[in-house]
Amino acid sequence: MARSQRTDNSALSPIGNRIIRWVLLLMGAIAATLLFHIASGTTIESNYAITSRAPFNQPGFYPVQQTLPPDLYRPVAPWTGRLILPDAQQQGETDWVWMEVTHAPPNATHLIGKQIRLEWSQKPSVQRDVAAGTRDVKFSPLVAELRRTKADIYADRLNGRSRVGALQAIAGARPKDDVTVSLTAATLSQTPEGQPALQIEREPLLNTGRYVTLVKILGTVPNSPTQFIPKACPGERPCPSELFRVQHYNPATKQFDGVQSTVRIPQQPIDGNGVYASTPRELEKSPAGAAGWYLYGAQDQAGLFTVQSIKPRSLFQLNPQQVLLGTGKGLDYINYQNWRNTEQRKGTIQTVLVNPKAKTSADAIAQWQAGDRALVMHLFGGRGGTSGEGSVGGTVTGHFAYGVAEVIRDPFTNELQLDVRYQQVYANNIEGVISGENSWTNYMGNLQRGWLGTRPVTDVIVKLDTIAQDYDFGGITISPFSELMRQLRIIGDRYRTGDGTGIANVTAATSCVQDSNQALFATIQAIRKQVESSPEIQRWWSSHPEDPTIQRFEQLITLGNDLQRDLAPFGLVRQDWKTNAAALSGTEIQSPDFVRAGSGTANILTALTSWRTILPRQAQDELSIQFLRHGAKLWFLQTNQVGGNNPNILPIAPTQVFGRWTLPGTNVAIATILFTRILGAISLPTLLHLGVALGMLLLYAAIALPIGFSQGFLQFKPWQASKQDYLLLAGRLFFMPALLEEFIFRVVLLPYPRAGITGQMWMIWAVFSLILFIVYHPLNAKIFYKPGNPTFFNPAFLTLTGLLGLICTIAYFLTGSLFVITLIHWVVTTAWISLLGGMEKLHPHAQNFIANDG
Repeated sequence: MARSQRTDNSALSPIGNRIIRWVLLLMGAIAATLLFHIASGTTIESNYAITSRAPFNQPGFYPVQQTLPPDLYRPVAPWTGRLILPDAQQQGETDWVWMEVTHAPPNATHLIGKQIRLEWSQKPSVQRDVAAGTRDVKFSPLVAELRRTKADIYADRLNGRSRVGALQAIAGARPKDDVTVSLTAATLSQTPEGQPALQIEREPLLNTGRYVTLVKILGTVPNSPTQFIPKACPGERPCPSELFRVQHYNPATKQFDGVQSTVRIPQQPIDGNGVYASTPRELEKSPAGAAGWYLYGAQDQAGLFTVQSIKPRSLFQLNPQQVLLGTGKGLDYINYQNWRNTEQRKGTIQTVLVNPKAKTSADAIAQWQAGDRALVMHLFGGRGGTSGEGSVGGTVTGHFAYGVAEVIRDPFTNELQLDVRYQQVYANNIEGVISGENSWTNYMGNLQRGWLGTRPVTDVIVKLDTIAQDYDFGGITISPFSELMRQLRIIGDRYRTGDGTGIANVTAATSCVQDSNQALFATIQAIRKQVESSPEIQRWWSSHPEDPTIQRFEQLITLGNDLQRDLAPFGLVRQDWKTNAAALSGTEIQSPDFVRAGSGTANILTALTSWRTILPRQAQDELSIQFLRHGAKLWFLQTNQVGGNNPNILPIAPTQVFGRWTLPGTNVAIATILFTRILGAISLPTLLHLGVALGMLLLYAAIALPIGFSQGFLQFKPWQASKQDYLLLAGRLFFMPALLEEFIFRVVLLPYPRAGITGQMWMIWAVFSLILFIVYHPLNAKIFYKPGNPTFFNPAFLTLTGLLGLICTIAYFLTGSLFVITLIHWVVTTAWISLLGGMEKLHPHAQNFIANDG
């Protein structure tokens, strides 16, 4: 048998050797290729690079001259164009770029198709902000290291340039000149050489598409030419056609009974993560399109309107699916309903209006009028399914951004709608998303890189006059809303160049949510400084104490204080936030040196000082609660992977920390609850907190002492011991029972006082925890702390214990501070044991107390 086996192996060895050699050669070639790509930093290709190869994602696919019927297609803005980065030799000392004009107002149509200079207005306020965002760009060595493992896009064309401002940072953010923008306010002027130029006072809006139409999608075109049948798409093959029959909106009848036409809604390529950014599959069946779709795009070279972005009309109509009246219902929606059953809601939209004061639904809707401005808080979640991402440590992070919403008249229907724009603070990424002001159609609806089809999103629209309306102090105007947008624009400028290093990466302390809220913090500081440092405002304030402006501004101060407690929950302001706020609140034209958070352990510690804004979900929830309690109307716009049907993905709700670790059979994220309650109770005591502690101690003494002495339970019997024993006793009592019992019965058992629950619900929890606190003492004496028996069963002791629990509960409700309630508990317990006979009751042989029980 052995000889036969050897003979067989010998006979096969030439073939086997050849196979082995080929396998080794192939493996060697693969290994060499991988090593080459790793060394050259091109291992991974960005989604932007992959999808940009599709012809319909390239600017040249759409000719400059368009012949669309003006009654069906409207320009998205008076000015639209493509930004072109000037050569380094052309740059000069000012921030400017070329703009290829693709649409212009009637008096400037001769400029369509030409490249003209786009530059800043010379107003001092404009130049101040331009200077604040101007940087010399020199890439950090870290860029080369990151390229080996990540496919993020870096502004390579800006590397080595000096004095790079916002315009060049936008134009150079991607490898190609394919950034399209729109301008609503621009002044046509001339350069010294007599060439046309456009001057602007604010950053151009990052936008998608030149024209927009409002249609009902009827379905795909049968027997479409093969070039419009994509070879790859999500779902089953064959792929559906990209050609769709649509029926246009008819303004005369206010119905979709206008002319029919054919448009192309292209199937996007699959990206590096195995995901299609969008798909037209079954788009005509989407429930989100019940009220029609806005289609953004332009004609291709054959005259076919090709869609680049989509927007569901029903999402923005002032016609919410649900109206919730009252603060309590609003809190319940924020905490439990907003992200409930996200996976089951795939493909749908939810629009919910919360009004804390309106009496009827009609009244709540009527309070939104044309021209109203509102703050936007944007949050997207995760992606599940076969092409999903999963969670990290039970947490789905997501992304947070601020923005602005305005109530406008839709030019097609003449109805009131919400127009949403985002002030994105966005790190280096693989999609080609750029920090700055993005239209909804560019950031969400864009078919190439938008999030409408791949992620669940909730935009909370916050309408609050306190922040939306300007303040006129006798001719000096202060605008909280404009100041916040200014701060966000400056931070967005910094992100595009990574403060000149080329890198804007995500850490615990520097991220979309942390730095967006750094802008909010800076806004609060800037407004305070402006009011406090202006003698004119102070004089006007003194002479008009009853003016409505003063009363409204005092409400703003209260809101600012509450927001700052959320932004600096420990009572410690991050040094980078403090320094940057001081630099940005100045009025001189300068380029301040911004302070960034440290790295490693320092970065984590810095993040913890602003822990309420580490995660996007927590930031949006807690800020929504804060605004609601200050009387804001909240409009929730939620989309859950809306558009065509992609069966390979599912929407996953963003969470707070450990939010996906729930108790079996429930939605209760116990780890999240404990994390937020514990960290929420830790803060530096303020003078107000110490005043509450003193007041509660005096109140307790005023009630407890008469009861205790009248019942013979309290007696003035100081403990006879040394100072050292007294110190040891005091130290022991601070930790046990004071700190431990307050931690368990107040911090762990009670919702944080500023959490999103009603006062009635908080009182129910307070009664429950108080009962447990009282019952715990006799049980403790029976099971664990034998010296407490029989004292802990004494009715007088239980009465005073219940009173102490009540006083500490009230103090915790007022302050939310573990230190305050521990201090109260410690003072009371120490006074009883050391001065009022407690030692004798618990330890008749007190001289052994420290040694035996300490």
